[in-house]
Amino acid sequence: MAKPNLELKATSFTLSVLYIHQDNLDVITQELDQKLAQAPQFFLGAPLILNLSALNDVQVDLLAIKTILNSRQLVIVGVTEASEDIVKQAKRCGLAVVKSGKQAPTPELPKRSTKIVKQNVRSGQQIYAKDSDLVVFGAVGNGAEVIADGSIHIYGALRGKAMAGASGDDQSVIIASKLHPELVSIAGKYWLAEHIQQHQIEDRGCVRLSGSSLSVESLP
Repeated sequence: MAKPNLELKATSFTLSVLYIHQDNLDVITQELDQKLAQAPQFFLGAPLILNLSALNDVQVDLLAIKTILNSRQLVIVGVTEASEDIVKQAKRCGLAVVKSGKQAPTPELPKRSTKIVKQNVRSGQQIYAKDSDLVVFGAVGNGAEVIADGSIHIYGALRGKAMAGASGDDQSVIIASKLHPELVSIAGKYWLAEHIQQHQIEDRGCVRLSGSSLSVESLP
C-alpha cells in the first residue's frame, strides 16, 4: 500500500504564553519593546499564546495587538482564557482558541536521564539536554544558552540563559553556584535579569515554579 501523503498525529509542543493585563496599545508597545531589548534572540520568531483573562471585562482590539506583536517578529498562534468577544475576534484573525494548562490534560512525562557537560559554556554556544537533566561543571557565560527538558544544575556562575522544563515539566528547577543570569525559564515561564536582581540573590540560588510564577531562593 502506498504511503499516504498526509498524516495526522498527536504531538506535544511547549509554547510560551504572553499575559496581557492592559488594553492600552501604547503601553503594550512600550513594555514589549523594553522586554525585547533585553533578550531579543529569545523571542525572535517565537510562537506565542496570548492569555487575555485580565481583559475579559474590557473592549479589546485583538487585531491591533496581533499587528504590534507580528511587527516585532513574534508569531501569535492562538488565545486562551479569553472572553466570548475575543474568541470571535480570534477566529476572524485565523487564530486558534486553546485550553490553558489548568484545563488541558497533563501529558505523561518521559523517563529522564542526566547529561553532564565538563566545561564552561561560552558566548554563542547552546547546549540542549533532551529528555534529560543537565549538569554543567563550569560556568555559563553571557550570551550562552543551556536548555534541558528536566532540571539544570550549574557548578559555576550562570550569566547567560538557562531554560529548564523545556518540554513542559513544571517541577524542574535551575540551581547555580552564582545566579546572575540574563534569563531563566521553567516550563515556558521566564524571568529576565531585572526580576532576579530584585530578589538580591548573592551567590548560590535555586529558581523553581510556584503556582503560575517563578520564585527564587538562596541556598547555603
